[in-house]
Amino acid sequence: MKKVAIIMGSASDLPVASRAADTLKEYGVPHTVRVCSAHRTPDEVREFALGAREAGYGAVICVAGMAAHLAGAVAALTTLPVVGVPVDAGGLGGLDALLATVQMPSGIPVATVAVNGAKNAALLCVQMLAVTDAALADKLDAARQAARDEARAKDKDISRQYADGGQG
Repeated sequence: MKKVAIIMGSASDLPVASRAADTLKEYGVPHTVRVCSAHRTPDEVREFALGAREAGYGAVICVAGMAAHLAGAVAALTTLPVVGVPVDAGGLGGLDALLATVQMPSGIPVATVAVNGAKNAALLCVQMLAVTDAALADKLDAARQAARDEARAKDKDISRQYADGGQG
C-alpha cells in the first residue's frame, strides 16, 4: 500500500494535522508526519517533494495557516496528488489560508478541503488509494454505511421525541 505524507508548515499546526493522522490510522494507511515550512525550510520541502514518489508515497497532505504556501510549493515539485488543509491560524478565521491554498495556477492543482478539515483531507487520500485497493474501498463503504445507520437512528430518536408536537 502506498503511504500518505502529512506535512505541516509549523508545529503549531499539529492539532489539525493530527486529525489527518488519526483518520489514516483508522483505515490502516501508513503515513508520516513532518514539519517542513515553505518559508523557513524550503530546501527540505523541495527535497521531500522531489523524492516523495520514489519513497513510496501516493499522496501528500499539506497543513498550513496564514500565508499557506506549503501545498502550492509541494504541488509545484511533484505530480502526486496534493491535498491542502488551510488552518485558522490568524485573525481572519482561516480565510487567508483558504484563499492561498485554493488559488493555484493552471497546471499545478491542489485539492483543498475546508478550513481545519484534516479529517476530510485524509479521507480524500484514502479514496484515492482505494481506486486500486479493494480492501480499502470496502473499509470506506463500511464507514459510509455506519454513518448512514447512525443518522437514521438519530432521526428515529428525534422524530419519536417530537412525534406529539413536543407535548410529551
